[in-house]
Amino acid sequence: MDSVAKQAVGSKYVLESMKYARGKTWEVVDRLAERIQPGMLESEATALCKTVLNELGMDRIWHPMLVRFGENTLKTFKERSDGDPQLKDDDIFFVDLGVVWDQHEGDAGATFVVGNDAQMKACADAAKTVFDEVEQHWRSTRAGGKALYDFAERRATALGWRLNLDIKGHRVSDFPHAIYKAGDLGDFADCPDTGLWILEIQLAHPTRPFGSFYEDLLI
Repeated sequence: MDSVAKQAVGSKYVLESMKYARGKTWEVVDRLAERIQPGMLESEATALCKTVLNELGMDRIWHPMLVRFGENTLKTFKERSDGDPQLKDDDIFFVDLGVVWDQHEGDAGATFVVGNDAQMKACADAAKTVFDEVEQHWRSTRAGGKALYDFAERRATALGWRLNLDIKGHRVSDFPHAIYKAGDLGDFADCPDTGLWILEIQLAHPTRPFGSFYEDLLI
């Protein structure tokens, strides 16, 4: 499939609707994070996520909801959580949501920390920092997807973290984007167009068993 086909959109696609879906998905992420407290089970947080989504009137979920606590923050999207951990007083968690709003796909994810573990806070901050640096690199250089992830790996290493290169971003569009089979952003040679690709950053602490995650629409 050539780069034009990999960046195709459906008949319903409108960039402003992608921005709307992005904003609504971030609203869910933020509302959910505010309601997750120490003592809660990972499964309870996932159930709470369904409640928040229904409160805000989603169209549907387009990929499984993920809420990861503690060591499960090292898991990739396709991996199951180990057990059903309880969030500790000093702990880390991330939320990853793919939700359809107004027939367009929102996808957002971020990491949050409860308590006072300085290394967990630094790890959460680093995922957003690397995302921001890669996003700015895309805007300033118009680098291709593969080059963006090469840059992300260099920046993560320089900051003292390990980048998980099994997670390399993906397409979004008017629902469903999957018909385009565009593959990972990190394998896309050309510059990704605005409003069509999710940049994902997943980091791991170099020695301790936790990580962090951040994703958003390149726009």
